[in-house]
Amino acid sequence: MPRWLPRAVLLVLALVACYQLGSWAFHQLIGLLVNVLIAFFLALAIEPAVSRMAARGMRRGLATFLVFIGVFGAAVGFVVLLGSMLAGQIVDMVEDFPRYLDSVINTINATFHTELSRLEIQDSLLRSDWLQKYVQDSASGVLDVSATLLGGLFRLLTVGLFSFYFAADGPRLRRALCSVLPPAKQSEVLRAWEIAVAKTGGYLYSRGLMALASGIAHYVVFAVLGVPYAPALAVWVGLVSQFIPTIGTYLAGALPMLIAFTVNPWYALYVLGFVVVYQQFENYVLQPKLTSRSVDIHPAVAFGSVIAGTALLGAVGALIAIPAVATLQAFLGAYVKRYELTEAADSATPASRRPGRVRLPGLR
Repeated sequence: MPRWLPRAVLLVLALVACYQLGSWAFHQLIGLLVNVLIAFFLALAIEPAVSRMAARGMRRGLATFLVFIGVFGAAVGFVVLLGSMLAGQIVDMVEDFPRYLDSVINTINATFHTELSRLEIQDSLLRSDWLQKYVQDSASGVLDVSATLLGGLFRLLTVGLFSFYFAADGPRLRRALCSVLPPAKQSEVLRAWEIAVAKTGGYLYSRGLMALASGIAHYVVFAVLGVPYAPALAVWVGLVSQFIPTIGTYLAGALPMLIAFTVNPWYALYVLGFVVVYQQFENYVLQPKLTSRSVDIHPAVAFGSVIAGTALLGAVGALIAIPAVATLQAFLGAYVKRYELTEAADSATPASRRPGRVRLPGLR
Protein backbone atom coordinates (compact mmCIF):
# COMPACT_ATOMS: atom_id res chain seq x y z
CA MET A 1 0.00 0.00 0.00
CA PRO A 2 1.38 3.44 -0.90
CA ARG A 3 2.21 5.62 2.09
CA TRP A 4 0.10 8.51 0.81
CA LEU A 5 -3.10 6.41 0.50
CA PRO A 6 -4.12 6.44 4.22
CA ARG A 7 -3.50 10.16 4.43
CA ALA A 8 -5.52 10.72 1.26
CA VAL A 9 -8.40 8.66 2.62
CA LEU A 10 -8.32 10.56 5.91
CA LEU A 11 -8.20 13.86 4.04
CA VAL A 12 -11.20 12.91 1.89
CA LEU A 13 -13.16 11.80 4.93
CA ALA A 14 -12.27 15.02 6.74
CA LEU A 15 -13.40 17.10 3.75
CA VAL A 16 -16.68 15.20 3.51
CA ALA A 17 -17.25 15.64 7.25
CA CYS A 18 -16.50 19.37 7.01
CA TYR A 19 -18.89 19.70 4.08
CA GLN A 20 -21.67 17.88 5.91
CA LEU A 21 -21.09 19.95 9.03
CA GLY A 22 -21.05 23.19 7.04
CA SER A 23 -24.21 22.23 5.14
CA TRP A 24 -25.98 21.37 8.40
CA ALA A 25 -24.88 24.62 10.04
CA PHE A 26 -25.95 26.66 7.00
CA HIS A 27 -29.43 25.16 6.97
CA GLN A 28 -29.74 25.74 10.69
CA LEU A 29 -28.65 29.37 10.40
CA ILE A 30 -30.44 30.28 7.15
CA GLY A 31 -33.19 32.08 9.08
CA LEU A 32 -30.65 34.17 11.01
CA LEU A 33 -28.74 34.98 7.81
CA VAL A 34 -31.91 36.19 6.10
CA ASN A 35 -32.73 38.37 9.12
CA VAL A 36 -29.24 39.86 9.04
CA LEU A 37 -29.61 40.57 5.32
CA ILE A 38 -32.92 42.36 5.89
CA ALA A 39 -31.41 44.33 8.76
CA PHE A 40 -28.46 45.35 6.60
CA PHE A 41 -30.71 46.79 3.88
CA LEU A 42 -32.84 48.57 6.48
CA ALA A 43 -29.71 50.09 7.96
CA LEU A 44 -28.63 51.25 4.49
CA ALA A 45 -32.06 52.80 3.97
CA ILE A 46 -31.92 54.93 7.14
CA GLU A 47 -28.20 55.69 6.81
CA PRO A 48 -28.71 59.08 5.05
CA ALA A 49 -31.08 60.36 7.75
CA VAL A 50 -28.83 59.15 10.58
CA SER A 51 -25.74 60.65 8.94
CA ARG A 52 -27.41 64.06 8.52
CA MET A 53 -28.44 64.14 12.17
CA ALA A 54 -24.98 62.99 13.28
CA ALA A 55 -23.33 65.67 11.13
CA ARG A 56 -25.23 68.32 13.09
CA GLY A 57 -23.65 67.22 16.37
CA MET A 58 -26.09 64.58 17.56
CA ARG A 59 -24.72 61.28 18.82
CA ARG A 60 -25.11 58.57 16.22
CA GLY A 61 -26.82 56.16 18.61
CA LEU A 62 -29.40 58.78 19.60
CA ALA A 63 -29.98 59.73 15.96
CA THR A 64 -30.59 56.09 15.05
CA PHE A 65 -32.95 55.70 17.99
CA LEU A 66 -34.98 58.76 16.94
CA VAL A 67 -35.24 57.51 13.35
CA PHE A 68 -36.42 54.12 14.59
CA ILE A 69 -38.97 55.75 16.88
CA GLY A 70 -40.32 57.78 13.95
CA VAL A 71 -40.62 54.75 11.68
CA PHE A 72 -42.14 52.61 14.42
CA GLY A 73 -44.64 55.32 15.37
CA ALA A 74 -45.75 55.77 11.76
CA ALA A 75 -46.15 52.00 11.32
CA VAL A 76 -48.14 51.58 14.54
CA GLY A 77 -50.35 54.54 13.72
CA PHE A 78 -51.10 53.15 10.28
CA VAL A 79 -51.90 49.68 11.66
CA VAL A 80 -54.18 51.09 14.37
CA LEU A 81 -55.99 53.34 11.90
CA LEU A 82 -56.42 50.52 9.41
CA GLY A 83 -57.49 48.09 12.14
CA SER A 84 -60.19 50.42 13.46
CA MET A 85 -61.40 50.99 9.92
CA LEU A 86 -61.57 47.27 9.19
CA ALA A 87 -63.27 46.45 12.48
CA GLY A 88 -66.09 48.94 11.89
CA GLN A 89 -66.45 47.97 8.24
CA ILE A 90 -66.55 44.24 9.00
CA VAL A 91 -69.31 44.80 11.57
CA ASP A 92 -71.33 46.78 9.00
CA MET A 93 -70.78 44.10 6.36
CA VAL A 94 -71.89 41.31 8.72
CA GLU A 95 -75.03 43.24 9.64
CA ASP A 96 -75.86 43.93 5.99
CA PHE A 97 -74.89 40.48 4.68
CA PRO A 98 -78.47 39.08 4.72
CA ARG A 99 -79.64 42.02 2.61
CA TYR A 100 -76.83 41.47 0.09
CA LEU A 101 -77.58 37.75 -0.03
CA ASP A 102 -81.29 38.39 -0.59
CA SER A 103 -80.46 40.75 -3.43
CA VAL A 104 -78.22 38.17 -5.10
CA ILE A 105 -80.77 35.38 -4.67
CA ASN A 106 -83.57 37.54 -6.10
CA THR A 107 -81.42 38.37 -9.11
CA ILE A 108 -80.63 34.69 -9.69
CA ASN A 109 -84.30 33.70 -9.35
CA ALA A 110 -85.42 36.40 -11.77
CA THR A 111 -82.72 35.57 -14.32
CA PHE A 112 -82.75 31.76 -14.29
CA HIS A 113 -86.37 31.25 -13.10
CA THR A 114 -85.30 29.35 -9.99
CA GLU A 115 -86.88 29.24 -6.52
CA LEU A 116 -83.92 29.59 -4.22
CA SER A 117 -84.44 30.62 -0.60
CA ARG A 118 -81.95 32.21 1.75
CA LEU A 119 -83.07 30.08 4.70
CA GLU A 120 -82.59 26.86 2.73
CA ILE A 121 -79.10 27.95 1.62
CA GLN A 122 -78.14 28.84 5.18
CA ASP A 123 -79.37 25.48 6.52
CA SER A 124 -77.49 23.57 3.82
CA LEU A 125 -74.31 25.47 4.58
CA LEU A 126 -74.57 24.98 8.35
CA ARG A 127 -75.14 21.23 7.94
CA SER A 128 -72.45 20.73 5.31
CA ASP A 129 -69.51 18.44 6.08
CA TRP A 130 -66.88 20.84 4.75
CA LEU A 131 -68.00 23.60 7.14
CA GLN A 132 -67.81 21.30 10.16
CA LYS A 133 -64.38 20.08 9.07
CA TYR A 134 -63.22 23.67 8.56
CA VAL A 135 -64.35 24.59 12.09
CA GLN A 136 -62.51 21.61 13.55
CA ASP A 137 -59.34 22.41 11.62
CA SER A 138 -59.54 26.05 12.70
CA ALA A 139 -59.92 25.08 16.35
CA SER A 140 -56.94 22.74 16.16
CA GLY A 141 -54.87 25.36 14.32
CA VAL A 142 -55.13 28.04 17.01
CA LEU A 143 -51.86 26.90 18.58
CA ASP A 144 -50.13 26.95 15.19
CA VAL A 145 -51.31 30.51 14.58
CA SER A 146 -50.10 31.59 18.02
CA ALA A 147 -46.70 30.00 17.41
CA THR A 148 -46.48 31.74 14.02
CA LEU A 149 -47.30 35.11 15.57
CA LEU A 150 -44.70 34.65 18.30
CA GLY A 151 -42.12 33.59 15.72
CA GLY A 152 -42.90 36.63 13.59
CA LEU A 153 -42.58 38.93 16.61
CA PHE A 154 -39.23 37.40 17.53
CA ARG A 155 -38.03 37.78 13.94
CA LEU A 156 -39.14 41.41 13.88
CA LEU A 157 -37.24 42.12 17.09
CA THR A 158 -34.15 40.37 15.71
CA VAL A 159 -34.21 42.41 12.49
CA GLY A 160 -34.75 45.63 14.43
CA LEU A 161 -31.87 44.94 16.80
CA PHE A 162 -29.42 44.10 14.01
CA SER A 163 -30.47 47.06 11.86
CA PHE A 164 -30.07 49.40 14.85
CA TYR A 165 -26.52 48.21 15.45
CA PHE A 166 -25.66 48.34 11.74
CA ALA A 167 -26.90 51.94 11.49
CA ALA A 168 -25.57 53.18 14.83
CA ASP A 169 -22.13 51.58 14.38
CA GLY A 170 -21.88 52.05 10.64
CA PRO A 171 -18.55 53.95 10.62
CA ARG A 172 -17.01 51.56 13.15
CA LEU A 173 -18.20 48.59 11.09
CA ARG A 174 -16.65 50.03 7.94
CA ARG A 175 -13.35 50.68 9.74
CA ALA A 176 -13.29 47.14 11.11
CA LEU A 177 -13.97 45.72 7.66
CA CYS A 178 -11.35 47.87 5.95
CA SER A 179 -8.72 47.13 8.60
CA VAL A 180 -8.38 43.54 7.36
CA LEU A 181 -8.07 44.55 3.69
CA PRO A 182 -5.13 45.95 1.74
CA PRO A 183 -5.25 49.70 0.91
CA ALA A 184 -6.19 49.05 -2.72
CA LYS A 185 -9.28 47.08 -1.68
CA GLN A 186 -10.33 49.49 1.04
CA SER A 187 -11.35 52.21 -1.43
CA GLU A 188 -13.39 49.71 -3.44
CA VAL A 189 -15.23 48.52 -0.32
CA LEU A 190 -16.00 52.10 0.73
CA ARG A 191 -17.17 52.93 -2.79
CA ALA A 192 -19.44 49.87 -2.85
CA TRP A 193 -20.84 50.85 0.55
CA GLU A 194 -21.57 54.41 -0.59
CA ILE A 195 -23.26 53.15 -3.77
CA ALA A 196 -25.38 50.72 -1.73
CA VAL A 197 -26.48 53.51 0.62
CA ALA A 198 -27.30 55.83 -2.27
CA LYS A 199 -29.24 53.23 -4.24
CA THR A 200 -31.16 51.81 -1.30
CA GLY A 201 -32.05 55.26 0.01
CA GLY A 202 -32.93 56.41 -3.50
CA TYR A 203 -35.16 53.39 -3.99
CA LEU A 204 -37.10 54.06 -0.80
CA TYR A 205 -37.25 57.80 -1.57
CA SER A 206 -38.69 57.20 -5.05
CA ARG A 207 -41.12 54.61 -3.68
CA GLY A 208 -42.21 57.08 -1.02
CA LEU A 209 -42.93 59.73 -3.65
CA MET A 210 -44.91 57.26 -5.77
CA ALA A 211 -46.81 56.12 -2.67
CA LEU A 212 -47.72 59.75 -1.96
CA ALA A 213 -48.89 60.31 -5.54
CA SER A 214 -50.85 57.07 -5.55
CA GLY A 215 -52.48 57.84 -2.22
CA ILE A 216 -53.58 61.31 -3.34
CA ALA A 217 -54.99 60.05 -6.66
CA HIS A 218 -56.92 57.21 -5.04
CA TYR A 219 -58.17 59.47 -2.25
CA VAL A 220 -59.75 61.77 -4.82
CA VAL A 221 -61.53 58.84 -6.46
CA PHE A 222 -62.71 57.38 -3.14
CA ALA A 223 -63.96 60.78 -1.98
CA VAL A 224 -65.87 61.36 -5.23
CA LEU A 225 -67.51 57.94 -5.01
CA GLY A 226 -68.31 58.42 -1.33
CA VAL A 227 -66.39 55.34 -0.21
CA PRO A 228 -66.11 55.21 3.62
CA TYR A 229 -62.72 55.73 5.26
CA ALA A 230 -61.27 57.29 2.12
CA PRO A 231 -58.10 58.68 3.80
CA ALA A 232 -57.15 55.37 5.41
CA LEU A 233 -57.86 53.46 2.21
CA ALA A 234 -55.74 55.90 0.23
CA VAL A 235 -52.81 55.40 2.62
CA TRP A 236 -53.30 51.63 2.37
CA VAL A 237 -53.26 51.66 -1.42
CA GLY A 238 -50.26 53.98 -1.59
CA LEU A 239 -48.07 51.95 0.75
CA VAL A 240 -49.03 48.42 -0.28
CA SER A 241 -48.93 49.14 -4.01
CA GLN A 242 -45.40 50.55 -3.83
CA PHE A 243 -43.65 48.40 -1.25
CA ILE A 244 -44.98 45.01 -2.40
CA PRO A 245 -43.48 44.53 -5.86
CA THR A 246 -45.36 43.33 -8.95
CA ILE A 247 -48.67 42.30 -7.35
CA GLY A 248 -48.88 44.98 -4.68
CA THR A 249 -51.23 47.19 -6.71
CA TYR A 250 -53.84 44.49 -7.09
CA LEU A 251 -53.55 43.39 -3.47
CA ALA A 252 -53.98 47.00 -2.39
CA GLY A 253 -57.00 47.50 -4.66
CA ALA A 254 -58.88 44.48 -3.27
CA LEU A 255 -59.76 46.15 0.05
CA PRO A 256 -61.16 49.41 -1.46
CA MET A 257 -63.14 47.33 -3.96
CA LEU A 258 -64.68 45.30 -1.15
CA ILE A 259 -65.64 48.38 0.84
CA ALA A 260 -66.92 50.16 -2.27
CA PHE A 261 -69.10 47.13 -2.98
CA THR A 262 -70.91 47.71 0.33
CA VAL A 263 -71.91 51.17 -0.90
CA ASN A 264 -72.79 50.26 -4.49
CA PRO A 265 -71.72 47.17 -6.47
CA TRP A 266 -70.97 49.36 -9.48
CA TYR A 267 -68.54 51.41 -7.42
CA ALA A 268 -66.37 48.31 -7.01
CA LEU A 269 -66.04 48.12 -10.80
CA TYR A 270 -65.20 51.84 -10.94
CA VAL A 271 -62.45 51.34 -8.35
CA LEU A 272 -61.08 48.34 -10.26
CA GLY A 273 -61.01 50.33 -13.50
CA PHE A 274 -59.19 53.23 -11.88
CA VAL A 275 -56.65 50.90 -10.24
CA VAL A 276 -55.83 49.32 -13.60
CA VAL A 277 -55.63 52.67 -15.42
CA TYR A 278 -53.48 54.28 -12.73
CA GLN A 279 -51.15 51.28 -12.74
CA GLN A 280 -50.48 51.81 -16.44
CA PHE A 281 -49.96 55.54 -15.90
CA GLU A 282 -47.54 54.82 -13.09
CA ASN A 283 -45.58 52.20 -15.05
CA TYR A 284 -45.13 54.23 -18.23
CA VAL A 285 -45.19 57.88 -17.07
CA LEU A 286 -44.62 58.38 -13.37
CA GLN A 287 -42.16 55.65 -12.43
CA PRO A 288 -39.58 56.34 -15.20
CA LYS A 289 -39.43 60.01 -14.20
CA LEU A 290 -39.04 59.39 -10.47
CA THR A 291 -36.63 56.45 -10.62
CA SER A 292 -34.43 57.58 -13.50
CA ARG A 293 -31.97 59.33 -11.14
CA SER A 294 -32.23 57.14 -8.04
CA VAL A 295 -32.64 53.56 -9.30
CA ASP A 296 -31.75 53.61 -12.98
CA ILE A 297 -32.43 50.03 -14.08
CA HIS A 298 -34.42 48.71 -17.02
CA PRO A 299 -38.02 47.63 -16.20
CA ALA A 300 -37.34 44.15 -17.57
CA VAL A 301 -34.28 43.83 -15.31
CA ALA A 302 -36.32 45.04 -12.34
CA PHE A 303 -39.08 42.52 -13.06
CA GLY A 304 -36.58 39.69 -13.49
CA SER A 305 -34.78 40.63 -10.28
CA VAL A 306 -38.08 40.56 -8.36
CA ILE A 307 -38.85 37.08 -9.72
CA ALA A 308 -35.35 35.85 -8.88
CA GLY A 309 -35.48 37.38 -5.40
CA THR A 310 -38.87 35.78 -4.75
CA ALA A 311 -37.56 32.39 -5.86
CA LEU A 312 -34.54 32.68 -3.57
CA LEU A 313 -35.89 34.36 -0.43
CA GLY A 314 -39.64 34.68 -0.92
CA ALA A 315 -41.28 38.00 -0.06
CA VAL A 316 -38.07 39.27 1.52
CA GLY A 317 -36.16 38.68 -1.70
CA ALA A 318 -38.83 40.52 -3.68
CA LEU A 319 -38.46 43.58 -1.45
CA ILE A 320 -34.67 43.83 -1.53
CA ALA A 321 -34.14 42.58 -5.11
CA ILE A 322 -34.42 45.95 -6.87
CA PRO A 323 -32.04 47.98 -4.62
CA ALA A 324 -29.59 45.04 -4.59
CA VAL A 325 -29.56 44.81 -8.41
CA ALA A 326 -29.32 48.60 -8.72
CA THR A 327 -26.32 48.62 -6.38
CA LEU A 328 -24.62 45.81 -8.30
CA GLN A 329 -25.30 47.51 -11.62
CA ALA A 330 -23.93 50.84 -10.43
CA PHE A 331 -20.83 49.25 -8.91
CA LEU A 332 -20.06 47.21 -12.03
CA GLY A 333 -20.84 50.15 -14.29
CA ALA A 334 -18.15 52.18 -12.60
CA TYR A 335 -15.52 49.64 -13.68
CA VAL A 336 -16.84 48.65 -17.12
CA LYS A 337 -14.89 50.26 -19.92
CA ARG A 338 -17.05 52.00 -22.54
CA TYR A 339 -16.18 52.44 -26.21
CA GLU A 340 -17.32 54.80 -28.93
CA LEU A 341 -20.04 53.40 -31.17
CA THR A 342 -19.15 52.41 -34.71
CA GLU A 343 -21.03 53.91 -37.63
CA ALA A 344 -23.02 50.70 -38.11
CA ALA A 345 -24.06 50.54 -34.47
CA ASP A 346 -24.84 54.26 -34.37
CA SER A 347 -26.97 54.06 -37.51
CA ALA A 348 -28.89 51.13 -36.05
CA THR A 349 -30.02 53.32 -33.12
CA PRO A 350 -32.90 55.75 -33.83
CA ALA A 351 -31.86 59.38 -33.67
CA SER A 352 -34.55 60.13 -31.09
CA ARG A 353 -33.00 57.60 -28.71
CA ARG A 354 -29.32 58.48 -29.12
CA PRO A 355 -27.90 59.89 -25.87
CA GLY A 356 -25.87 63.02 -26.01
CA ARG A 357 -23.14 61.40 -23.95
CA VAL A 358 -22.46 58.14 -22.27
CA ARG A 359 -23.43 58.18 -18.60
CA LEU A 360 -22.09 55.48 -16.36
CA PRO A 361 -24.62 54.15 -13.85
CA GLY A 362 -23.77 55.21 -10.34
CA LEU A 363 -21.69 58.22 -11.42
CA ARG A 364 -22.87 61.81 -11.40
